[in-house]
Amino acid sequence: MEQPSPSSHESIRCLKDPNFFNLMTKKRVNDNTHTINEQIATEDLVKHFYEKFIREHQLDPDLPVLNKNHHIKFCSKGIRHLPSSFECLDSSRPWICYWILHSLYLLDVDFSEEMIDGVTEFLNSCQNETGGFGGGPGQISHLATTYAAINALCTLNSERALKIIKIKPLLNWMKSLIEENGAMRMHTDGEEDVRGTYCAITIAKLCNLEQLDPNLFDKVGDWVLSCQTYEGGFGATPFNEAHGGYSFCALAALKLLGKEHLCNIQRLTYWLVNKQMRFEGGFQGRTNKLVDCCYSFWQAGMFPIIHSVLMMDSEYLQDNQNWLFDRQSLQEYILICCQADYGGIIDKPGKNRDFYHTCYGLSGLSISQYFFDNILNICSNEESLLSKTHPLFNICFEGALTAINYFKDHTAL
Repeated sequence: MEQPSPSSHESIRCLKDPNFFNLMTKKRVNDNTHTINEQIATEDLVKHFYEKFIREHQLDPDLPVLNKNHHIKFCSKGIRHLPSSFECLDSSRPWICYWILHSLYLLDVDFSEEMIDGVTEFLNSCQNETGGFGGGPGQISHLATTYAAINALCTLNSERALKIIKIKPLLNWMKSLIEENGAMRMHTDGEEDVRGTYCAITIAKLCNLEQLDPNLFDKVGDWVLSCQTYEGGFGATPFNEAHGGYSFCALAALKLLGKEHLCNIQRLTYWLVNKQMRFEGGFQGRTNKLVDCCYSFWQAGMFPIIHSVLMMDSEYLQDNQNWLFDRQSLQEYILICCQADYGGIIDKPGKNRDFYHTCYGLSGLSISQYFFDNILNICSNEESLLSKTHPLFNICFEGALTAINYFKDHTAL
C-alpha cells in the first residue's frame, strides 16, 4: 500500500493561524437578512467546535483522529436493525443498504458471507419482474432506488450478488423512461431531472446494458448539457438553479458518455471552487446556502472529473499537482466538526447523525485524502486513512471492476 505523507496537523488552520477566526462573516448591527443570520449562527457553532478542538489538542497532540471504531459500530448496527423512527424511510431501503455498505467499505470492513447473502436476498425482494428495484418489497421501480440497489450489490463485490439482477427487464424498463428530448423520468409517469439520467447511465455502465442497445443514450447527453446554468453549475432541469448534487450527476453522466468536454468546464470550475466555505472548510451546495457535510462528496467529487478534462492541457499539468480545492480544510471540517460522539457523521454542528451524511461525508474525506500517489492525511495515524472511492460511481474500485467484467459475459442472460 502507498505510504501516507507525514501528518500535517502542525499546519491545521485553527492551530497555526492567529487570524483564523477573522475569516468569519462580519456581523452587522442592523438589517441582517435571514440568510446572513443563518450563516452567522452556523459559523458560531463551527467556531465552538474549532475552539474545543484547540483545547483538546493541547491535552492530546495526536488529535484529530477518525473515530473508525465508533463509525463501524454505528453502521454495522444499522444494517441489522433499524428503530421504528426509520419508518418514514420505508421507500428508501435500498439507499440505506448502499449508504451503510459503502461507509463500511471506506472504513476497511470485510463483509461476512452472512451479510452478503442477507443483503442480496433483501434487495432481490425489492426487484420487480418488469425491471428495476423499488424502495422496498412490492414498491414500484424507481431509478434512484435501482441505482442504490445496484451500487449496494456491486459494493458486496460478489458474483452471487450480481447474478440476481434481471438484465433484460432492467433494460426495457429504463428505455421506457427516456423522453423524446433525451430527459429521463425517475419512474413511470414520474418527474424528470438529471438525477435520473445519472442513475440510468451508471446502471448501464456497471451492467453493460449498452452491449444490448448501443443507441440507448443517443439523445441524453444533449439534454444534460442544456441543464448547465449561467453560474456554471448544473440545475435539476434546464433553467433551474445550479446545485451541487445535480452538478455532480450531470458532470459524471457526461464523463461516462464521453461528452464531458462539451460543457463549459471553465465556468463550472469557477462556480465549484467558490462553493468551498473559507471559514468552515466544507462545501455549500448552492450560492448563499449553508455548509453541509454531504457536499464533501457531491462538490469535491467533481474535482477528479474536472482534472481528467483539464489534464489534456499540458500547461495545467505543469502547474497543478493537486485537486483544485483545499483538501486540508475539508478534512478539518469533517474530522473536527462533523464526527458524532458515538459514531456517524453529521451535516453540520447542531444536527443529528444519519447514514446519508455518514456515507457522503466519508466519501468526501476519501476524495480529499488521495491525489493519485499523493496522500494527504491531517491525522497522525495511518488508521485514519480510508479506502479509495471511485469518483464516478462512488463505490469501491474493485466492486465496479468486478461488475463490469461479470456483465461482459452475462449481459445476454
